Amino acid sequence: MLAGFSAAEGLLSIRPLAPGDGRHLHRWLNDPAVLAFYDGRDTPGTWERIREHYLSKTGYPEQGCLVEWQHAPAGFLQVYPLEPGDAARFGFPAAQKSVGMDMFLGETSLWGHGIGTQLTRVASDALLDHWGADRVVLDPRVANTRAVHVYQKSGFVIIKRLIHSEYHEGVWEDCWLMERRRRL
Repeated sequence: MLAGFSAAEGLLSIRPLAPGDGRHLHRWLNDPAVLAFYDGRDTPGTWERIREHYLSKTGYPEQGCLVEWQHAPAGFLQVYPLEPGDAARFGFPAAQKSVGMDMFLGETSLWGHGIGTQLTRVASDALLDHWGADRVVLDPRVANTRAVHVYQKSGFVIIKRLIHSEYHEGVWEDCWLMERRRRL
């Protein structure tokens, strides 16, 4: 369903990860500012971890993507069909296509310029309108108010609090389950 996922709008483009993109992930996933929001500062991006968790997962069922801004590497996006067990746990009908999405802007100089909002909207629009998803879901940590705000500006709504859902920097934290549904 998601192999070869890509999208673009204006100065923003999303394309499948290529083997050479590991150098960007390595730099971003060793930046404490990025890690404070994604993975955690206690989980730096070793080359082995990047190969195992990011580069080797391209293609079905997960699709890792490089986000580019003005034709330069800017961040990471991952899209994946929800596992049947997760869909059931969240109360989603099995017959509907539910797609999860994770992302970060690795270039911190781009933070605060609306690029994350555009990325979230463009990626979810593509999943809903062109890739056949009935809903796109995100699960940011409750404490990550910046991400929650970006996702809400992009049309996502909070539907459930997931208690002790993510282990981040030595603590189990609550997350918001957020969704954006196909326009009817």
